[in-house]
Amino acid sequence: MTGVQTFALPICYSFCTLLRPPSNPHQNMSDNMIDETVAEVEQEDPQVEDEDAEPEDLLAALQQVLKRARFHKGLARGLHETVKVLDKKVAHLCVLAEDCDEAAYTALIEALCDEHQIHLIKVPEKKKLGEWVGLAKFDNNSNIKKVIGASCVAITEYGEKSKALDMILAHFA
Repeated sequence: MTGVQTFALPICYSFCTLLRPPSNPHQNMSDNMIDETVAEVEQEDPQVEDEDAEPEDLLAALQQVLKRARFHKGLARGLHETVKVLDKKVAHLCVLAEDCDEAAYTALIEALCDEHQIHLIKVPEKKKLGEWVGLAKFDNNSNIKKVIGASCVAITEYGEKSKALDMILAHFA
């Protein structure tokens, strides 16, 4: 029984501190929450403007589109996953690294994209492509510690419409 009492005391204490009335009796707790929410929204607005800014070139636009697709779980990363979505004709766009080690991989991806009329973009480095699709490990200071290369990636779901996506689609038009 003593174990239950010692366990209940910290929970009760933290619960009571949440229910403590505000220091100003004329101000509601809901007003505090609204002020904090408004402050958070005001801080997030500049990021949205930066993400939807016009990209400088095709690779910068591709990086933004890959980031949005990853957020919406619309990426197939690696050879096995990419071949599966290309074969099912589910992919909208395929990205292939030019420095891929195996020529057979490159030939397979190019042949599947050509056969199913799926657009293909080539990027110079597989390490950079791996970083763009989230295959990087970070340390405590948010510095990149290790990047796993990705030879090919397929986009199955673009996510939200953006200027970067418009730039990529205009490239193929």
